[in-house]
Amino acid sequence: MSDDLFENTPTSSGDYDSSSIEVLEGLEPVRRRPGMYIGGTDDRALHHLAAEVLDNSMDEAVAGHANRIEVRLEEGNRLSVSDNGRGIPVDEHPKYPGKSTLEVILSTLHSGGKFSGKAYATSGGLHGVGVSVVNALSSHTRVEVARDKQLYAQEFSKGHTLGPIEIVGAAPNRRGTTVTFTPDTEIFAERAFKPARLFKLARSKAYLFAGVEIRWKCAESLASEDVPTEAVFKFPGGLADHLKEQIGARECVTALPFTGSQDFPDDEAGTSQGRVEWAIAWPLYSDGSTSWYCNTVPTPDGGTHEQGVRAALTKGLRAFGELTGTKKAKDITADDVMTGCEVMLSVFIRDPQFQSQTKDRLTSPEASRLVENAVRDHFDHFLTDDMERGKALLGEVMERMEERLKRKQEREIKRKTATNAKKLRLPGKLTDCSGEGDRETELFIVEGDSAGGSAKQARDRKTQAILPIRGKILNVASATADKIRANSEIADLALALGCGTRKDCDAENLRYDRVIIMTDADVDGAHIATLLMTFFFQEMPDVVRKGHLFLAKPPLYRLTAGKESRYASDDAHRAELEATVFKGKKVDVARFKGLGEMNPAQLRETTMNPDTRSLIRITLPAEFQERAGVKELVDQLMGKNPEHRFNFIQNRAGEMDRDMIDA
Repeated sequence: MSDDLFENTPTSSGDYDSSSIEVLEGLEPVRRRPGMYIGGTDDRALHHLAAEVLDNSMDEAVAGHANRIEVRLEEGNRLSVSDNGRGIPVDEHPKYPGKSTLEVILSTLHSGGKFSGKAYATSGGLHGVGVSVVNALSSHTRVEVARDKQLYAQEFSKGHTLGPIEIVGAAPNRRGTTVTFTPDTEIFAERAFKPARLFKLARSKAYLFAGVEIRWKCAESLASEDVPTEAVFKFPGGLADHLKEQIGARECVTALPFTGSQDFPDDEAGTSQGRVEWAIAWPLYSDGSTSWYCNTVPTPDGGTHEQGVRAALTKGLRAFGELTGTKKAKDITADDVMTGCEVMLSVFIRDPQFQSQTKDRLTSPEASRLVENAVRDHFDHFLTDDMERGKALLGEVMERMEERLKRKQEREIKRKTATNAKKLRLPGKLTDCSGEGDRETELFIVEGDSAGGSAKQARDRKTQAILPIRGKILNVASATADKIRANSEIADLALALGCGTRKDCDAENLRYDRVIIMTDADVDGAHIATLLMTFFFQEMPDVVRKGHLFLAKPPLYRLTAGKESRYASDDAHRAELEATVFKGKKVDVARFKGLGEMNPAQLRETTMNPDTRSLIRITLPAEFQERAGVKELVDQLMGKNPEHRFNFIQNRAGEMDRDMIDA
């Protein structure tokens, strides 16, 4: 073979060798990719640092080793959290000679006392990344530990140790840990802790564990009418006290709320599986709210513990309806029971599993069963101990059910009418649902015939419709009105939805309760989803305003070790599962290149089944709710001028409001 064969071949090996491969050590991965560990660098992520440190102190309290916690906000964006617990160990760590255990915990990912279960029966921080991430993202961190009548201290900066652990002096009347840190402006820019947000966080933690007293202090310059310089929180009634404060003077369906707590039964080995506490009321003339917690950690997106209480209340009311001869009660759904109610649920379980490091959603499968069994018995007694109270609640829920069925029937008539009138214009394109039963209907917009085929097999034929589209649809933000009208994909989509476009758009005429964009979990899939959202923002803004538009969350990976399989939504979730569920195991990792690679059973389990999936509700920021504002938003994000897009991303991307829901 002649040498000249390679003369004009581009060579890149010169700038790609072993020196090109970076190995990030210590906490450097956290600083490079903070979004993987705290979900971003916005205000929410900043306050997540405070929650991580406070959760550690709460774990000490729940374990019975502390009964007092102090949260102090100082000038200069400096926060301190102290407890009177056991104190972080300060002796030399056996696996890291020359390093104190304190230094290992602060400067090493996936280190901590919560993996084996020996130090904590239940805890909120299970991944061993909490306080080390706080340290990595802080310009200065100081930890003081009082143990064995001695006070120790060690300081850090941006994840690096500034010096060895020091003995400060004698501390005969002190015990516990104090963590003081200042978030790094290189990571969070000029963002600062909001006193009101921290004040509310501290107060909520006191409600979640009746045995703890939390003391709040903040610099006088940071105090306000709503945030005092000092306060003490201690609530013997737990969530019941919280609910009473939340309800205030509002009139409710039942004079007494449904409150209580219950220990879970021990497992086969005789080990406690934890406990659950709840407080629920049904206001008459106002909207309610939901608050879900696991091991004192807020899980705003709910999860399996939420599923448990929903099932307990729904089955309880159906049974009460049967007891009182109300036959229609069998049609009650969980949404009929839960819509508009004030519900607070707190569970304490061993080894909880969360969807991500930010712990927004609980995924432990056993939590659903444990909560349902514990709450159901108490709810049955709540209804039957006072029959008039039970009948009042049943009557209110039945009214909601009948209103829901009435709206559904009206939509169904419109949907079938539109289908019968126009079905010849959708040959083989829309695989519609039958609309039978009392559940809400959904339209899944999927890309490609392969994904469409899997989705058709995975769907619930009664309630789920499938509309395949071909590749990337037209960017309506930069297209003329004539071009939009001439586009067949957009015409089919508008026809399937049946609610009109632009000024004629009326979400009341929408033929489905939910419109779900379901694309691959990759860059192309994200681009297609963005184009579809642009279409809805510009052509059907009322559908977005009324909360009908959602994004599906298909997993990116399937992890298997032996008979155990889990799905990971992204790289951060995969890393978390490998560090917890599959720690020390040989894991087979399969990456889904697209929805079409999933078999129907996998697609149903992970992405389409309402009992096991997650959806992201797409909403508009408040300032863009009006039609003129929506047009401005679309022009900035998807218009022809890239400078507008860049400025928007730089200034506002962190503030986009996307609410995760369990749907």
